[in-house]
Amino acid sequence: MDIRKLQYFIAVAEELHFNRAAEKLNMTQPPLSQQIQDLERELGVTLLERNKRQVSLTPAGAVFLEEAKMILAQLERSIQTTQRVSQGMIGHVSIAFVDSAAGDIMVNILKVFRERFPDIQLSLCEMTSAEQWRALHEGTIHAGFLRYMEPAKHIDHLICTNESLVAVLPEQHPLAKQPAISVTSLADERFIMFPRHQGTAFHDLIIGFCAKHSVYPNIVQEAIQMYTIVNLVAANLGVSIVPSSVSTFQRSGVVFRPFVENIPPVPLYTVWRTDVNQPVLSAFIRTVEEVLSAASHHNR
Repeated sequence: MDIRKLQYFIAVAEELHFNRAAEKLNMTQPPLSQQIQDLERELGVTLLERNKRQVSLTPAGAVFLEEAKMILAQLERSIQTTQRVSQGMIGHVSIAFVDSAAGDIMVNILKVFRERFPDIQLSLCEMTSAEQWRALHEGTIHAGFLRYMEPAKHIDHLICTNESLVAVLPEQHPLAKQPAISVTSLADERFIMFPRHQGTAFHDLIIGFCAKHSVYPNIVQEAIQMYTIVNLVAANLGVSIVPSSVSTFQRSGVVFRPFVENIPPVPLYTVWRTDVNQPVLSAFIRTVEEVLSAASHHNR
């Protein structure tokens, strides 16, 4: 059935006058009457009673009027939904992140994205960098916030932040009284560290920083989550070295202290697959770019 016939019928049914309906539709009365007759023949029912003085709806016509309105309204909703999906306004995006990424930049990105695209379902999942790489290759996440990059086909990235490293010390540790410490002062300490197999580049960056200053950490405990590392330090099981963003945890029983030495940059990347043609993913990456650009201008 031609959608225009429904529009013609609704106009006549609402005006109950063929000439007024024709004017409303920017057409003449004879072809409008013909279209209504064709519709009635197609349905096999009489929709309108006509005489020289008036036009009225039959009981079948009254029911069909409501149904026709609903059909056109649903069609309009379907068109708008389809267009919004195509524009990346509706859909689902799955984002993973390392726990140390939950600082201002990531929070701002997610906040702006949620405000701008309220109809996109956002799934967040905490994963280590190694887990994120596997998930990206398997296609179970759209994008991730992680700590290292590796050469990979169909993978692109942005650098969100370059942080520094800080020491995590028990609150009662003698070095906790100092505003900044030397990494050499940790040479004889027991260390709680992020396991190498969960993020080789990130682990090696910390070990390399220590080795550069002739410090070779005595690792007595490993923990995957940064918050767990901080808790173990609070339990006086050792000290640790973590990205500066971890200091936002602000747990009692520990202190975070910067180093006096020059620190290698600790990047946080946003990584995504480039061979996935999903408008929602493109919308997310655009948001990341805009938030990073705004943050860069603000820091100048």
